Amino acid sequence: MTVLVPSKEHIQRRVFGRTKDLIGLPDLVEVQKNSYRWFFQAEKEADSRESQGLQEILEEIFPIESYDGSFALEFVRYFVDEPSITEEEARQRDLTWSMPVRATIRLVNRRNGEIKEEEIYLGDFPVMTERGTFIVNGTERVVVNQLARSAGVYFSSDTTVPGGESYAAKVIPDRGAWLEFDLTPGDLLSVNIDNRKKIPVTMLLKAFGATSDEEILKLFGAKPMQVDLVELHDEARGRLLAEAITDKEGQVLIHRNDRLTKEHLELLFEMGMTTVWVWDVDNAIAATLERDPSRSGEDAVLELFRRLRPNEPARMENAREYVYGLFFDTRRYNLGRVGRYKLNKRLGLEIPESQRLLTIEDVVAIIKGILQLRNGEEKEDDIDHLGNRRVRAVGELLQNQVRIGLLRMERIAKERMTTLPDLTSATAKDLINVRPISASLREFFGSAQLSQFMDQTNPLAELTHRRRLSALGPGGLSRERTGFEARDVHYTHYGRVCPIETPEGPNIGLVTSLATYARINDYGFLVTPKRRVVEGRVTDEIVYLSADEEDEFFVGRANTPVDEEGRIRGPEVHVRFRGEIETVEPEKIHFLDVSPKQIVSISTALIPFLEHDDANRALMGSNMQRQAVPLVLPQAPIIGTGIEHHIAKDSGCCVRARRSGTVEFVDASRVEIRTESGALDSYNLTKFRRSNQGTVIHHRPIVSTGETVEAGEIIADGQSVDHGELALGRNVLVAFVSWEGYNFEDAILLNERLVQEDHYSSIHIEEYEVEARDTKLGPEEITRDIPNVGEDALKNLDENGIVRVGAEVRAGDILVGKVTPKGESDQSPEEKLLRAIFGEKAREGRDTSMRVPNGEGGKVVSVKRLTIDQNSDDLSPGVNEVVKVYVAQLRKISEGDKIAGRHGNKGVVSKILPVEDMPYLPDGTPVDVVLSPLGVPSRMNLGQVMETVMGFVAVHNGWKVSTPVFEGTTEQDIFEGVKKLAEGPYPEMAEDGRITLYDGRTGEPMENKVTVGYMYMLKLIHLVDDKIHARSIGPYSLITQQPLGGKAQFGGQRFGEMEVWALEGYGASHILQEILTVKSDDIRGRLKTYERIVKGQNLSKPGVPESFRVLVKELQGLALDVEIMYDDGTVGEILLDDEDEEIAVQGTTRPRPAIVDLESGEDLMPPSSVGVTEEMLFVNPNELDSSFEEEGELDEQDLTREGEDA
Repeated sequence: MTVLVPSKEHIQRRVFGRTKDLIGLPDLVEVQKNSYRWFFQAEKEADSRESQGLQEILEEIFPIESYDGSFALEFVRYFVDEPSITEEEARQRDLTWSMPVRATIRLVNRRNGEIKEEEIYLGDFPVMTERGTFIVNGTERVVVNQLARSAGVYFSSDTTVPGGESYAAKVIPDRGAWLEFDLTPGDLLSVNIDNRKKIPVTMLLKAFGATSDEEILKLFGAKPMQVDLVELHDEARGRLLAEAITDKEGQVLIHRNDRLTKEHLELLFEMGMTTVWVWDVDNAIAATLERDPSRSGEDAVLELFRRLRPNEPARMENAREYVYGLFFDTRRYNLGRVGRYKLNKRLGLEIPESQRLLTIEDVVAIIKGILQLRNGEEKEDDIDHLGNRRVRAVGELLQNQVRIGLLRMERIAKERMTTLPDLTSATAKDLINVRPISASLREFFGSAQLSQFMDQTNPLAELTHRRRLSALGPGGLSRERTGFEARDVHYTHYGRVCPIETPEGPNIGLVTSLATYARINDYGFLVTPKRRVVEGRVTDEIVYLSADEEDEFFVGRANTPVDEEGRIRGPEVHVRFRGEIETVEPEKIHFLDVSPKQIVSISTALIPFLEHDDANRALMGSNMQRQAVPLVLPQAPIIGTGIEHHIAKDSGCCVRARRSGTVEFVDASRVEIRTESGALDSYNLTKFRRSNQGTVIHHRPIVSTGETVEAGEIIADGQSVDHGELALGRNVLVAFVSWEGYNFEDAILLNERLVQEDHYSSIHIEEYEVEARDTKLGPEEITRDIPNVGEDALKNLDENGIVRVGAEVRAGDILVGKVTPKGESDQSPEEKLLRAIFGEKAREGRDTSMRVPNGEGGKVVSVKRLTIDQNSDDLSPGVNEVVKVYVAQLRKISEGDKIAGRHGNKGVVSKILPVEDMPYLPDGTPVDVVLSPLGVPSRMNLGQVMETVMGFVAVHNGWKVSTPVFEGTTEQDIFEGVKKLAEGPYPEMAEDGRITLYDGRTGEPMENKVTVGYMYMLKLIHLVDDKIHARSIGPYSLITQQPLGGKAQFGGQRFGEMEVWALEGYGASHILQEILTVKSDDIRGRLKTYERIVKGQNLSKPGVPESFRVLVKELQGLALDVEIMYDDGTVGEILLDDEDEEIAVQGTTRPRPAIVDLESGEDLMPPSSVGVTEEMLFVNPNELDSSFEEEGELDEQDLTREGEDA
């Protein structure tokens, strides 16, 4: 189906989709927003809030009672106030954008009934921006959703147990002790509480309220039955007697509820009994009751206490209190709403959701479940099934964190109730300390694993970060101990979690992304929409199904053939059922998917012809789109997938109209809209703001004066947006052809035109910050008056010593002049004399100005100055002034930059050719990019070839194309387009889309035809300017004395074990020796080498590497003596003290110990008395020229060996 869809954002696309999307994409950030709303319920009246989020934990912690119960603090309601500063102010001043929360608390005196009610400030809670992010200390952060195992019960079996198979059920609460029920091959039912000692299950049942063995038997539906001892001799053995056996005198021989043994049966035969009444109950229950020493509930509680707390005296009172706290106190044990829901669902119970504790019915049902599992009537649970994993979004994570703070607060309040001398005159404010709440919030937003520095490379990266699901974090998995199963794609991921988008490193499969249409239901489980099918007819009813629910139905795919009346065609249709593909009649189908793209995430849904790409390359394509740098001239793709405008709209990077109206005023920084009610809405546009990744955040208006706009319509494009559509790169003319070996290893050739016309130019902004502090010798000063600096270096500074906006700066230029007071010891005699005469005025400071770092520079675009007098509360203690300077660079594409397509086809620019040397088309058009044809076959990402040819067709027809994933343009459509071009402007074109290309240097046609067309290519953030690095002499590590690693430390390239093998393989012994000694950690050798290079002399022999000395010291620390043994048999000591000038002392000889052949007794190495010769001496450092001292001060990094691999 091909239709023209007029887009509100002025881009018209030819749509090649074959299914009509019944529902549009949901709001892509609703996961974050809904969860935060759930936590605060800010829009509801204070007295009508539901018990959830903040309300729930306040109700849970309060009332706080004093130890004697005479006073209590009660919670009434809470209020959420407006933030005191704006979002922009928080950003500018490095503050957290937060809102104060107040609570009304009552202090009740239960002795005289007096009540004091007052409002208490609970703390500042960070506010979520309308984009679903938080501003913490001036930077934008995201709280990632956690995909963790849900509370509930899980059944499993283990075949590796000796003697048969064991069966288990784990009860995982929201908080509290884990219970693990176990059925051993010997038919014993035990329970393990929090991985401590095992106890019989029946003992737990008695502690839960079953008073006797008989009551337990009745709980399992045991009925008395008569067994014939002659016919069913073996069946009677091991069963429990339902009535006691007595002799003629009435004396009890076998007690009721005793287990029948072989001896018992022989006794019954002797007595002439042929039938006996036994309990009809599972053998495991009988065997467990026999092993259970407790006879009553009280016995069970005491025995439980003895086994779980063996070192404490077993008193009934203690035991009761302990067991109560373990299972019956909601503050210490709580299944949670989800846990109760899962327990009811799995065990078929109907216990009300308000009952959050484990009940005796639960325990009985779990035991029955284990027995059914053993009998093959039940299946074990799959922990990777999405019915057993749920999403903890920001609201719930925040709730758990605030609970920790409130519990600390409660402890302090109780202590104060005890310690305050007069509680009657105290108020709630005196008892409540809110610091723990603020501390726990700070800890969560500042340093928790799930609160992350936002990826702001481009709008897609921002959006994906907010839709991310992580299995890591507190209460989740750890990447070291997680196997293949937890990382693998599961059939329940379909429509809920993207099977493609995940990182390539150690987090593969643990960090995933939400699928396009997926939502989270009230219980935190992922749901996906389906269209209901009734008796073979497709309806328009949309139903959201969780993974558990979907397991019960036959689900067809979205593009199942349907006739005009909505009836499913065909005698049989393929459907999915519990992860298998089955074939059924149309009448048996329950649901259809709503769209073919519902299986993938938004990043993956942006890849056209995804269905023709190998999944590994699609994964790289999804990930690399998030690394695309916003370009100065963004361009929407010619071949899109139809969701580009959704992403641009929901990412929060564009400015959208709040209300509909008419545009009255537009310029680069502001848009004003007159609404229908006559009010004037003003929108301020962001200009050249730095993102977290140093890319630029920038708005460009796309409306003009007099234009009418609808509410929600985009009125200004953000970075990487073109007329309301996501535009991460540029459409370029590519050719797949080898060119002089410059395509080697996926390298890419570019046309110089792309550089000249700024096709791939991007703006990068770097922030430099300097603080003026108070020091022991006096305050630091930001000033233009810097000692020993020429006027030329100060030409760009204003009178305060701060660089002016608009100045061009290069590496080493001063950005902010700063002087630090000098200590007395630093002063020369002349300075001391001047100070004695002129006093403080003559005191000169050290130059500690902030300069542009090595390899950086650009144009100063903005300067911010924060001083202590303007807003004293904002600066850290001891800081008087902070100056921030923002320097922007326009980076054109250059050799060494990484560029990529959307299909995982990445490469590094190897050469930028002049336009005239590029291969050209028959009409003289030079191509923009030359790609290696070898990059396609082995990688199996044919989508790039189809995109290229379709792009050529689209450009020559003047189309913009929308080809949705899994249902877009077919090969037939492409062939038809190529055929029309071959009949028209390109007669040289082959039917497969290849065309004759001419060599730009010779003008000769190439031997074979070449695939040429338009491909969408992105410039990635791995820019050569950030990576290029060189070192001659720099800092060394403190202990090993080897050079540091990495660009940030001005480090060297690590020459590791494998690199040593390479040189050994070539026999390059001198180079190898040099690398392992004077270029690394031979301290004297490197000084001497530097000196001799400068003096033009031959190099001296290398000395002893410092790491060898470290090894010797280690051995000496283990009391092992290390000596040098010479060829002639003498032994010299290794002298390693700092004062020692020479490593071996001339003439110190002593015979080495004899090395004797045990059989012959002959000395294998006869000792010699030759001493250490002149040549063996090492360099004396005192002879070195004092002007050649090591460069580089010791830094914190010198103490570590971080980042060894540069």
